Amino acid sequence: MNKAQFIAYLAPQFGDSKKEAARAVEVVFDAIVRNISKGEDVMINDFGKFKKVDRPARKGRNPFTGETIQIKASKKVRFLAAKGLKDVISGAKKLGAAPVAPAKAAPAKATKASKPAKAKKVSRVKKAAKKAKPAKKAKKRR
Repeated sequence: MNKAQFIAYLAPQFGDSKKEAARAVEVVFDAIVRNISKGEDVMINDFGKFKKVDRPARKGRNPFTGETIQIKASKKVRFLAAKGLKDVISGAKKLGAAPVAPAKAAPAKATKASKPAKAKKVSRVKKAAKKAKPAKKAKKRR
């Protein structure tokens, strides 16, 4: 799931407003980034912990030449999954029901005079067949 898909998933919780969902996602990400950059840990219960880690300088090898190189010291972000998340991923714990979106107003009933146009049905199989490309054969190495 990428950021746009995440926002689309959250939009029903914000009255189908992708703009409000995007704003909420931006605020959450901004809060996480700002606190990690200060050196503070960000702990979200039953999800995990984001943590800033200082990596010291070290020696490594260039994989192409085999030459020894010096790798500079750096700062990285580490994510440690919480027990609750690990339990859900492993199947030991079931997720609760997904949050319910606010109810929408019922659409007005159509009158006989205004019949909706019939939508053309195209099966998913046909769409997938059009998009599918033939697989390339692997060359044998000798």
